[in-house]
Amino acid sequence: MTFNTEQLVAAQQANLAAANDVSKTFMSGFERLVELNMAASKAAFSESFSGLETLMSVKTPQDLMAVQASMGQPVYEKSVAYSRHLADIATTTGAQLAKTAEGKVAEAQKAFTAVLETSLKNAPAGSDAAVAAIKSAIEAGNTALENAQKAAKQAAQVAENNFKAATSQAEAAVKSAITKAKVKA
Repeated sequence: MTFNTEQLVAAQQANLAAANDVSKTFMSGFERLVELNMAASKAAFSESFSGLETLMSVKTPQDLMAVQASMGQPVYEKSVAYSRHLADIATTTGAQLAKTAEGKVAEAQKAFTAVLETSLKNAPAGSDAAVAAIKSAIEAGNTALENAQKAAKQAAQVAENNFKAATSQAEAAVKSAITKAKVKA
């Protein structure tokens, strides 16, 4: 068997381009995460000092209870917003990576199949059974890969749905706790 080196080189260049695309997508998501964390840190520092000033001006225990009750809601809202932004970054980046990977895997499969087909055409006489076995193995591998991709998509969707459900439950629990704290104050 002989390999077509031009096809092999083209496949390697495509793989390099795919790795570059994945790196760019990953770095874009990482940049968004850093920006989110910087904004959250700046806001937290600013609000901490503002909260301390408010606490320092309290004169009675009733005022203290009222201030504590009023401080809980913004913290809760900001943590929920932060969690949602974080989930959005993770979901978006994951979807982009999956889309890129899926497309590049399909391209790599085509390139590999083309190289293999060319090589199999030049197979020596009498190797028909071996060529058929190789083609069958390739088809089985492609089917297994497609099934794995479908399962990964389903697992990601289930995880995202579970995250959303857990967030909703946590929001409801915190709202309930804040309402109870306000009633006691």
